[in-house]
Amino acid sequence: MGSAADRGNDVRGTHPGHLPEGLADAIRATAGEIADLLRGAPDTGAPVPGLVWTVGEVAAHLARANALMAEAAAGRSRRYGDGTPQGIAAANEQVLASFGERRAEPLAAMIVAQADAYLDAASGPPADERLMTPMGPMDRAVLGSYLLTHMLGHGHDLARALKRPHMVDRDRVALALPFMVEAMPRVTDPATTAGLNARYAVRLRGGGRIGVTFTDGVATVGHEVPDRPDCTISVEPVTFLLMALGRCSPAGALARGRVLAWGRRPWLGPRFPAYFKAP
Repeated sequence: MGSAADRGNDVRGTHPGHLPEGLADAIRATAGEIADLLRGAPDTGAPVPGLVWTVGEVAAHLARANALMAEAAAGRSRRYGDGTPQGIAAANEQVLASFGERRAEPLAAMIVAQADAYLDAASGPPADERLMTPMGPMDRAVLGSYLLTHMLGHGHDLARALKRPHMVDRDRVALALPFMVEAMPRVTDPATTAGLNARYAVRLRGGGRIGVTFTDGVATVGHEVPDRPDCTISVEPVTFLLMALGRCSPAGALARGRVLAWGRRPWLGPRFPAYFKAP
């Protein structure tokens, strides 16, 4: 049995109807921890640092997003934005406006129930087709990685708002990597990558890696790193995910030594986060 990081990288070889080891447990645990945060919230109308949403609005968004992913896993996907970060953000606001629940207990129960509904659908007969999601077609394993990543990002938001410990850890970051590899080309910012030609090796400390190659501004992302990268980035795993989701300042991470860059073109390292724009 490999490490959690190795298992995260090996999701490419799983059958679309099967989940990588540890992913189901991580989804279930993360949903439960978010529910516990909500049940302990004194006021769901409190603001969330860095967002325009309140605690109740973040929880409502999570409840609806988990339901959407459960439907997708069951083959009942529906259109949600246009696949761009801007389109997904607009769809998020439309759904929140049409879904009025903001109480902690009902939303906590929905988040857990819909995570379980995804797991039920993913444990069914293997599905050969690619399932439609807000971020494009994916198999069930990568969709599960997407569900986990999305919950970790907003679980971190809720923990900050409520001044509680967050649930992002090294093992869960490893399980989020398959979605990151799938999503990164879709969230490349053409304004910052226009004409860019560069090869990156991104290595997560303790295990896990991503290779990113830009060819005339177009990103190709995979689990293997280039043989001769222009820039190698070493990053602490939790910091990597929080930066990727826009929850952590790249400058602050560099200053604290959580990110290091070297290679033939080391100046490309600090620019890397700006090439992507999370929904």
